Amino acid sequence: MVIEELYAIIRDRRQNPPQGSYTASLFEAGLTRIAQKVGEEATEVVVAALAQEEDRLVEEVADLAYHVLVLMTARGITPAEVAQELRRRHK
Repeated sequence: MVIEELYAIIRDRRQNPPQGSYTASLFEAGLTRIAQKVGEEATEVVVAALAQEEDRLVEEVADLAYHVLVLMTARGITPAEVAQELRRRHK
């Protein structure tokens, strides 16, 4: 549920970019910058995991999830499509 709600907010920020919005600034910067942020956040997840910093790991996973949702929005992929793929793999 949280993923769907956040995805809806991100889509809205793309369609109606409020001034000063970090999300809107990512869309303005373009796909390359969005993909770079996903890579940066993924690296931070690995670093926090290896450092065994549980609180930090939770924060970094949340950052990664957010940036992945921004990337999905930029590419027109929905959480439902990802869920469908995960269900397909589970069978």
